[in-house]
Amino acid sequence: MNHTDFDLLKADLQTRLATIAAGSDKRGDIAIQQSADSLDQTQLATERDLVVSLLNRDSQMSRLVKGALRRMEDGTYGTCLACEDPVSVKRLQAVPWAELCLRCQERSDLTAAGVLGAEHDEGVKLGIG
Repeated sequence: MNHTDFDLLKADLQTRLATIAAGSDKRGDIAIQQSADSLDQTQLATERDLVVSLLNRDSQMSRLVKGALRRMEDGTYGTCLACEDPVSVKRLQAVPWAELCLRCQERSDLTAAGVLGAEHDEGVKLGIG
């Protein structure tokens, strides 16, 4: 990966992290509100669940982006955490926070879906670092 690609990917990650941080004021929308109408109560609960799901997604993405930025700083960015082979530039351009090469990501996805058994799992903890 050349220096320009690296700088563009780093800027993209920093922008994503700033966007996530700017949108993190959703916690106020989690308030439990009471309503006499059961239909309103159901709608409020559904809206609350949606906000919690969005916060969880943002939190997970924030961890992945911060992990990628840390790997950029320590010089391991672009190296698969499972097999230590290089992650393709094309993959990093599509998913700049990628921790795994495409082959290992596919294996991880299949294992998580229960398609592959535990004997194929290499024990890589994703999003931690």
